[in-house]
Amino acid sequence: MLPALSDLRDEFRPMFRLALPVVLAEMGWMTMGMADTLMVGRISPDAIGAVGLGSSVFMGIAIFAMGLLLGLDTLVSQAFGADKIDECHRWLIHGLALAVAISIPTTALLLWIASGLDGWGLTPSVLILTKPYLVVVSWSVLPLLVYAACRRYLQGMGIVRPVMVALFAANLVNVAVNWMLIYGKLGAPALGVTGAAWATVLSRVAMAIFLLATIVYRERAAASSVLASVRLEASWFRRLLKLGLPAASQVTLEVGAFAAATALAGRLAPAALAAHQIAINYAALSFMVPLGISSAGAVRVGQAVGRRDAAGAARAGWTALLFAVLFMASAAAVFLSAPQALLRAFTSDPAVLEVGVTLLFVAAAFQLFDGVQGVATGALRGLGDTRTPMLWNLAGHWFIGLPLGYVLCFMAGMGVAGLWWGLSLGLVICGIALSMIWTYRIRHLERILERTPGTVLAPGRLGGSDA
Repeated sequence: MLPALSDLRDEFRPMFRLALPVVLAEMGWMTMGMADTLMVGRISPDAIGAVGLGSSVFMGIAIFAMGLLLGLDTLVSQAFGADKIDECHRWLIHGLALAVAISIPTTALLLWIASGLDGWGLTPSVLILTKPYLVVVSWSVLPLLVYAACRRYLQGMGIVRPVMVALFAANLVNVAVNWMLIYGKLGAPALGVTGAAWATVLSRVAMAIFLLATIVYRERAAASSVLASVRLEASWFRRLLKLGLPAASQVTLEVGAFAAATALAGRLAPAALAAHQIAINYAALSFMVPLGISSAGAVRVGQAVGRRDAAGAARAGWTALLFAVLFMASAAAVFLSAPQALLRAFTSDPAVLEVGVTLLFVAAAFQLFDGVQGVATGALRGLGDTRTPMLWNLAGHWFIGLPLGYVLCFMAGMGVAGLWWGLSLGLVICGIALSMIWTYRIRHLERILERTPGTVLAPGRLGGSDA
């Protein structure tokens, strides 16, 4: 049974104050990619497709490495809720060490994939631009993972404004370097699509440096405690990976499904690929809001679990879901009411506009479910359950959504719209299933803590810390 609105009011303000900077940070993350697409769009539709395809392949791989650090959401927030600041410091050190370690194989894998793009059956005019883009952007893995570890640590302690500022600064760096290197301004070489890749690398370096500097500044009074945390222990890595591996798998399965769809769209006409990329930019941009709410929900739920406050955890999770539903309903209305205006921000190509209108209609249909599944995943992560979202993403996207999309696109002759309808069904399945599971999990937690208030929650199930 859903709680009454009056029961959630006390959570509105703290959730909003935490979620807003995180949402703006997520929007900043997306606008970096959209800026690349907009600025190379003045070159050709092939350039739009190349940047979109290269970015999708990169994130399809790098997202797993970033996901391994998602366990910090649970572990830092629960330690902070239990007032164990020294433990938060130790999780930061272990998160940074893990980030450095996994950056090496991740970068190597991306470079190997770039060397094999010739066999993907891509349109030649897109392939020739995509390959150098992916090679260059592969070198941004290390700063991206350092940024991710620092961000999870700060968010877990409820410190979110620096994350927002880092993304704002990175966007300025990205646009400025794009302008210089794409078009050859201020004496720089005109590198086109490859220039956009170098701008991405430099902006991610800026993000990592900014958050590292923020942590050093904030923790200067507790420097001895942080330095004492440098000692690395295998048991701490195991705890981090116990939560991080399923979370990484879940994020990879979801992003990978859309990356696979982009790769399949690369076999279609350049106009269809360009429309796919523009529409997916808008769908991803709208998803940044529930994604930010999801992170805030994970932190608020985790901190409540650390305090052994089941009612507080329930209020946090349901408030996050309510915020997501309200926003995604509004996003769907915009997609339906002004598709042409949205598309013309990127291109005036008639063929791209025609396909793009259809894709934004499909995007409107799945907005609500996309928001619910994203926020439910964060709320469950706050409880320490990262395995369930992984399993439902595997089933919804890879066993049902993507295969159906392939059939509709290539066998039923629906083109890229068929691909999107298949992906939409996967999101519907995940949204319904995960919201029902959240309802069960939070009721179970409430019953446990009511019966035995001092219960130590098992890590990786209802609580991600054995504190």
